[in-house]
Amino acid sequence: MGWWQVNADTLAGSRFVVSPLAETFASLKMLHGGTGTHPGERSWLAAHLPAYRAELARDPVTALLVRAGLGEEWIADFLTPAPREGETFAAEIARVRGADPAAARAHLTLSLRGPLPAALHRDDLPGRAADLLTYVWEETVRPYWERRRRVLEADVLARTALLGQSGWAAVLDALRPGMRWLGENRLQVNAHEYPPREISGARLVFVPITPQRTGWVAWEERERYAVVYPCSGVLADGDRPTAGPAALGPLLGDARARILVLLDSPMSTTQLCAVTGQTLGSVGRHLRVLLDAGLIRRGRAGRSVLYARTPEGEVLVRAATTPSPSTPSPSTPSPCAAPARAPSPRAAPAHPFSPSGV
Repeated sequence: MGWWQVNADTLAGSRFVVSPLAETFASLKMLHGGTGTHPGERSWLAAHLPAYRAELARDPVTALLVRAGLGEEWIADFLTPAPREGETFAAEIARVRGADPAAARAHLTLSLRGPLPAALHRDDLPGRAADLLTYVWEETVRPYWERRRRVLEADVLARTALLGQSGWAAVLDALRPGMRWLGENRLQVNAHEYPPREISGARLVFVPITPQRTGWVAWEERERYAVVYPCSGVLADGDRPTAGPAALGPLLGDARARILVLLDSPMSTTQLCAVTGQTLGSVGRHLRVLLDAGLIRRGRAGRSVLYARTPEGEVLVRAATTPSPSTPSPSTPSPCAAPARAPSPRAAPAHPFSPSGV
């Protein structure tokens, strides 16, 4: 297994960071694979995969570069620089474009686990990679970025709440498959048999992405390390029935009904604002009405005030989201048009106001 030696100060100073380039590279990986894990991802692929393949067909060198860079076990390092807090896509892609050509060829050789094809013995590989990633960003990610960013920020809020409630071990164990806290300052980052790395004293960041079944680690030696992981949220549960808000709208109002449906796991007002796009005042008013109606309840987890559905609220949502035998199930919208859901556990948490299942 691959693991990092991380001292307490490095872990305490780590941050969750949202990265446009990480989201773009994860989308490139999904386009390259051509398959989605749920209807939301498959809808997105249906909309963008033909144009992506046509783009590569016009440029065989870049197509070969992509195949070489996305190795079976190792991604070419220059394609995934470690994200930095607050960076724009333009700043991030400039670091890809500015990679040393010789280093890029060495990274590709490592990801291929064999000799580099003759067509890739050239100095413009970083520029070609940056151009393709810019295409993926502009055409397939940026149009949906505001919504995706809200989903990612909600995931960060949920992980931060879990950190305050249960500590780093609980956060790291739930972050991505193959990753867990081993104790004795050791963080297992994947299941591959790679040599341990001493990263104490470096900057460590954790970066959520919306595409599922992907993730990677990145680093700038002795300075910065990153763990990129798939977030929990709407894209992870894209095949969940979405009839609830529409069915409850005439009774509660569309915005209020949506909040009730989102509260299948405890959430704060800040999280609800992040995933719905509503203002803090609007969310607060809707929560007050739902509280007065007995459909939700309020509790405290550490310093956070969290809201969750009551049994009465559960009955109402279940009735609204269960189609009758004669009513066909609604289709799932595309991942970029569907309303965002908060990060939620696969199984209900032991206590209604404990975020430990996120």
